[in-house]
Amino acid sequence: MKQEFTQPLTQPIDSDKNIFSILEDRVARAPEDDLVEYQDGNGRWDSFSAIQFRNLVIGIAKGLIARGVMPGDAVAIIAHTSWQWTALDMAIMSIGALTVPVYETNSPSQVNMIFNDAKVTMAFAEDDMQRDKIEQVRSSCPLLGDVYVMAMGAVDTMTAFGSQIGDEEFYERERAVKGTDMATIVYTSGSTGTPKGIELSHGNFVFITYSGVQSMPDIALKPNRRLLLFLPLAHVFARYMQFFSFAGNVTLGLSGNFKTIIADFAKFKPTFILAVPRVFEKIYNAASQRAGLGLKGRIFSKATDVARDWSKAQQSGHGVPFALQLRHAVNDKLVYSQIMQIFGGSVEYAVSGGAPLDANIAHFFNGVGLPLLEGYGMTEMCAPCCVNPTRGYRIGTIGVPLQGVSMGVDDTGELCVKSRAICLGYHNHPEITAQQIHDGWLHTGDLGSVDEDGFVTLTGRKKDLIITAGGKNVSPAEVESSVMTSPVVGQCVLVGDRKPFIGAIISLDLAEANAWLKSEGAPQVSSLVEASRNPIIYAEVERAVNKANELVSRAESIRKFEIVPEEFTEANGMLTPSLKAKRQVITEHYRTLIDTVIYAPRKPRGTQNRNNE
Repeated sequence: MKQEFTQPLTQPIDSDKNIFSILEDRVARAPEDDLVEYQDGNGRWDSFSAIQFRNLVIGIAKGLIARGVMPGDAVAIIAHTSWQWTALDMAIMSIGALTVPVYETNSPSQVNMIFNDAKVTMAFAEDDMQRDKIEQVRSSCPLLGDVYVMAMGAVDTMTAFGSQIGDEEFYERERAVKGTDMATIVYTSGSTGTPKGIELSHGNFVFITYSGVQSMPDIALKPNRRLLLFLPLAHVFARYMQFFSFAGNVTLGLSGNFKTIIADFAKFKPTFILAVPRVFEKIYNAASQRAGLGLKGRIFSKATDVARDWSKAQQSGHGVPFALQLRHAVNDKLVYSQIMQIFGGSVEYAVSGGAPLDANIAHFFNGVGLPLLEGYGMTEMCAPCCVNPTRGYRIGTIGVPLQGVSMGVDDTGELCVKSRAICLGYHNHPEITAQQIHDGWLHTGDLGSVDEDGFVTLTGRKKDLIITAGGKNVSPAEVESSVMTSPVVGQCVLVGDRKPFIGAIISLDLAEANAWLKSEGAPQVSSLVEASRNPIIYAEVERAVNKANELVSRAESIRKFEIVPEEFTEANGMLTPSLKAKRQVITEHYRTLIDTVIYAPRKPRGTQNRNNE
């Protein structure tokens, strides 16, 4: 490795344990702790203590044993985030079976592919709609047996089946599960191609869970820690945070409805939150639009500038000037405290991952009192491998390796990771395993650097590099994330491979565009087609593009962009479930627009005159 840094462990971690042991250890430490909180059918919050939840998991596991689930059998879950998801997951893995998460947004054809690739023998579906997806493809899934519906009492059904199984039979199965055993097959969200199954072991998760707790004691181990988890549990990062919460002193709140997240923050009052950058961008835009025009708008705008200036001064290491401290203190009472109330009033930190975080958004939230601790990881390493520390965090980096993790940069500039959390391999793809993992180092496909203090900076993604006709290598992430901070922009995707300059395809967010138009005192629009032709919206997009262009050289800047009258979503295949744009899909979808409009061939000199003759 050209650069390499290893964060040592402060305490040894026994990664020969299984995942269920994490829950057992929490019960042994604090059996009456509120472990899992959730909303009942009437919107009221209820909870399971640690011992109640452990017993629930054992009851489900006994039911799985009674139904003939054997070690190594694959059991799928297709549902929104919920306590049932977490309980089923723990129960399946506790007896040596494999959890196969499926996004609730996956199509029947994707369900078919995953079920056959993983050899799924049993499935749990959230409701009739999810069950219908499974039944549509049942005839082509020869190994699939029972399908249980969570909304129709699947958990009660399992515990009833298991009522004749004794505790000793459960623990005999549980004790047989070792750290080297496979725990789950997690299918990547497919931003760069067809989803592939990643084989993760119990030891992978146990190691990185306790590594995370030791690396982030302020978040995990202080009394009364609370995390509201609303990302899909089919995503490995959200799933990891279940185990992180159990291993620490954290009460895990589960919410499957992103639309109610602000109300959920107010009721649950998390001490830290986990989200992708798009969530923080939306919250910032909502706060800005709420301020509107007039005096409130001007106060908010000035307060935003002060917050960012304060954050940049804090990050500089030279201290915050006294005059700026005073302005910051005044704005803290008038503006920042109200923004912090959006998160319930108790939040201390937020962890951001899954996509690049725009520095302006990071400085804003840091300045109002919520450090956004950017981190990094992949499914292949059970989610995280590095994160910014709660003290000494550096905006613009993805932090330092977690304890026991090594990060390096090879001769090509590719970021590589070595730890006990690196996956067993790619399911049914030994050739990809051999290609991606060498001598224990996982080659991430991302480009980056590691400084002498261990802080890692991402500079781009190998597969996303755009090489212009002039030979310039352009990494699109920084410019794209900057453009997407505009309140009207949904997604920004740079194009320009083998072309003379960089262009961009930009989609809009209709609801946020109308909220912004209203805050600006302008007429609202009725459709994305109308929005894409609106001169006021165009001017805002142009402003965002010009601002983003200031971050890079002219050769890397957007010279021409097109606003498309179509939203990028999971449903139309242009976004992954973690809200990342599928660059190849979008580029191919708009191939004609790219070739004939953004890169319209120049007409020979004099052609126009001859045509007019």
